[in-house]
Amino acid sequence: MSNLCREVITLQLGHYSNFVGTHWWNLQDASLSYDPESPPGEIQSDVVFREGQTMGGHVTYTPRLIAMDLKGSLRTLCQEGHLYEGSKDTSAITWEGNVMVHKESPPERNSFLEDLEKMDGEILAEVDFPSQPQCSGSVSINTVNSHLARVQKGYQLEVGVKVWSDFLRIHLHPRTISIIHQYNHNGEAHRLEAFGQGESLLRGSVLEELEDRLHFFVEECDYLQGFQVLCDLADGFAGLGSKVTEMLQDTYGGRGILTWGLMPVSHPDSPPVKDLYRLLNCTLGTVHMASHSSFFCPLTLRGGLNRRTSSPVAFTYLSYDPSLWYHSSSVLALALDALTTPYRLRNNSIPMWQVADTLALSGRKVVAAYGAIPFPMMHGSCLPDALFGFSEELPWRPLSACSELGDGRCYGQWVTLKGFEGQKLISSLSPGTKPLTPLHSLHSGEAVLASYIRSFYPSAHLALQLVSAPSKLTPPFPQIFSQSVDTRGFLQSQQLPPGFPAPVVSSAPILTSLQSGPALDPWLAELHRGASAFDIRRVAPSFLSQGPEMADYQEALEQLRLLARCYRDDSGGVMRSSSEDDDDD
Repeated sequence: MSNLCREVITLQLGHYSNFVGTHWWNLQDASLSYDPESPPGEIQSDVVFREGQTMGGHVTYTPRLIAMDLKGSLRTLCQEGHLYEGSKDTSAITWEGNVMVHKESPPERNSFLEDLEKMDGEILAEVDFPSQPQCSGSVSINTVNSHLARVQKGYQLEVGVKVWSDFLRIHLHPRTISIIHQYNHNGEAHRLEAFGQGESLLRGSVLEELEDRLHFFVEECDYLQGFQVLCDLADGFAGLGSKVTEMLQDTYGGRGILTWGLMPVSHPDSPPVKDLYRLLNCTLGTVHMASHSSFFCPLTLRGGLNRRTSSPVAFTYLSYDPSLWYHSSSVLALALDALTTPYRLRNNSIPMWQVADTLALSGRKVVAAYGAIPFPMMHGSCLPDALFGFSEELPWRPLSACSELGDGRCYGQWVTLKGFEGQKLISSLSPGTKPLTPLHSLHSGEAVLASYIRSFYPSAHLALQLVSAPSKLTPPFPQIFSQSVDTRGFLQSQQLPPGFPAPVVSSAPILTSLQSGPALDPWLAELHRGASAFDIRRVAPSFLSQGPEMADYQEALEQLRLLARCYRDDSGGVMRSSSEDDDDD
């Protein structure tokens, strides 16, 4: 298949989406190589990065990204970035009298940002950037990646991270960041808390600015395959995301629109009425963004989407703090790195629309994600050995607050194994040796993984992607791995002595699955029951103050009920009749 570059434009809508997106872009940046002797990597970075040039002649490589957030969310980050700064023009100043200048002390930078600023200064002082990573004929230079690799400094940013820009390690284009000044990131007043507030934002100057930024990035694409949208699901950005995806569908019909609805595990100082708002935002956002997207996938480490407190998702080999957005967003970013791999490959890339068509069949546009983070593979072993240890249950955990039913029913799924570099995918059997399991007798990694998945889902349509290159974890990615994991993310054969520090993990293998199946019926039905269990006009009248109208709200609930029915079938996989569904509802 051709290695034609099909560009993708990313939109990040909301503060938690920018947390996840920042980790995701840091992962992409860590995998870039400017070494002219290195062979081209499996991931084609040009799909999501763009080449540009500063006024000083420096060639830049920045994300093809639009990131929207609220006033007060940037702290030390300049909205226009620093790459394209020019000298200040003072020609318009005509005042000849005394001038008094009042300066506000800038927010204090954490240790990582201070080191990053020094590294950038040293690199720019040495030599211009080559035109792009892995370009033949480019010069070998120092980069942030090489500096961080040499220094190997650990940053404890659990306290120092207040906003997502506190751990952003890449430069952004001046047209990337869009700040919504009508609402505040912090404080009690002017908060973007309700779906209707977000819906009403996409008009006037906000709409014009977004369209201008989109046109800028779209016009420089040769083969635009679509958009990946990361959108907060728990606040008013759910309403904004619904309007943005509708606009993308109307303006760029035929392009893929893969939307990821993001929710943190917890919110600080959350009163009950705000929990109710979040349930309603999630409900309306799911209905509308699923309608306007090629597919919609919620991503969260919450145990459930209802208002009741539930335990967050636990991973055997991770020690993350669910209350820290800096931690939970890093886990979701690792998963997203694998989930988005199929349409970012250099060879045998699968276009966005094809990924979506594989899963979103018969109007089932909501899909659920699962992940094994890290994939539990012993260093020096083979893939059949690793999977044999999970013969009774799959190794992944829910990433969409949607538990698998465990009955083998699934309409279709897309499985990606990323990061097995240096490990064997098949068993090395001596002639005449009886294989330990049927998996050990197979002759390709694809056959091994497909056979294993089909032992749990025998009749589901299955698409597979195996990518050798791992997710590279360089500062400021948090060290959230257990002592059982070695520096490359594989399981250690021997446990470390008690009190011995855990190794610094520099990469990790990830196994993910995107699924469309009957498991989404109870998930969607629970969302419908939660939003229908009370009279919104009596319990939360202010939620509808800026829309939607009550009739539109009730129509959205009906659409959600019908959407849940799309995923309902009997044990034989035959769709139930509408009369049976009505009896159940």
